[in-house]
Amino acid sequence: MIRNLSLIAVGLLALAACKPETITGGEQPDPMAHELANAAPVELPPSIAASKTYRCKDNSLVQIDWLAENKGAYVHGADRTQTHVKPAEAVEGQPASTDLTAEGGYVLKGSATASTVNLTLPGKGAQVCKG
Repeated sequence: MIRNLSLIAVGLLALAACKPETITGGEQPDPMAHELANAAPVELPPSIAASKTYRCKDNSLVQIDWLAENKGAYVHGADRTQTHVKPAEAVEGQPASTDLTAEGGYVLKGSATASTVNLTLPGKGAQVCKG
């Protein structure tokens, strides 16, 4: 009984030590309002339109995540890191290329709706991959 009373007394002392806090409402000025008003618009990354797995001529598997809005694709697999292949930049006076490329020798020819793609990986020649 004395133990219970001492626990209650300790709890009441702890509550008595609390100071009241005043919370005010209403319009508070935003310290970053000027910076946000002058900031450049934010562009979200493209969404994945389709994800497909392909078996290539050398019997390897490759996964391709095709991005929406013709922003390219992500090429990855069990033994390689994810690489973003992008549309080649247009060269003035030449027709636009539909190839997707990345540094290191990646070249992807095809689309998300095609059943086969041509893929060139670093250290390997071009090969046909079927979905």
